[in-house]
Amino acid sequence: MGITSISARRLRRTGSAATAAVLGILAVSGTPALAATDGSADKAAGTKPSGSAASAGNPGAGRSATGIPLGISRLAQGPGRDVAITIDDGPDPRWTPQVLQVLRKNHVKATFCMIGTKAQKYPELVRAVAADGHRLCNHSVDHDVTMDHKPVAFQKQQILQGKAMIEKAAPGVPVGYYRAPGGAFTPDSRAIAAASGMRPLGWSVDPKDWSRPGLPAIISAVEEKLPQQPTVLFHDGGGDRSETVAALKEYLPWLTSQGYRFTFPARTTP
Repeated sequence: MGITSISARRLRRTGSAATAAVLGILAVSGTPALAATDGSADKAAGTKPSGSAASAGNPGAGRSATGIPLGISRLAQGPGRDVAITIDDGPDPRWTPQVLQVLRKNHVKATFCMIGTKAQKYPELVRAVAADGHRLCNHSVDHDVTMDHKPVAFQKQQILQGKAMIEKAAPGVPVGYYRAPGGAFTPDSRAIAAASGMRPLGWSVDPKDWSRPGLPAIISAVEEKLPQQPTVLFHDGGGDRSETVAALKEYLPWLTSQGYRFTFPARTTP
């Protein structure tokens, strides 16, 4: 979901010391995979753009110590006509099983971006998602879309505790991505996620299904002018997701008919 940007100069000034304490020598100016068309760009005011002088001449500036790039991933992994389906805001006892059924019927593997408190409440759904071969993504503890305006310590708690909640629900299953609520990334949150082995994950196609715009509007948004190796955003939580389920029933067979292959978002490549 999109959010309205608010000036955060004061936060940036007071948060710089905390950033150094939390992140040590980690660089925070990774280059995004694509231009920010999805709202998932760094939201804090006064930050240096990706590819700035801060990273010039430093070959490690775009990666964390774990080797995970700091840039926001918006590309599906693969060499050509590939698409990554991502599902946000669950798990939900009503809608997640229906989404899983549609994915299973169409032989599609997706990436589920889960809210920590919901994973904690419905651990059996987290395990069901993992058992079907889908990947897990951390969507923070409780989906606070203003966390890009909060202190670095708060961002770190939301990211690391959210990951821990999902991991506890499905022991042994890796959580390989982090998607900021509302796309509200900051350089700090990207670095914290990457240092924990999670690739910052954005999207390149957003049908705004969460707003229930109607099935025709969703289908039109996801079928028209697809970018290269798209990462498509859907939702299985946060309200009535009947339109999402209906859209997936139409969209997944259409993608197959167009020669697309289903894969996961790029994790270790720029």
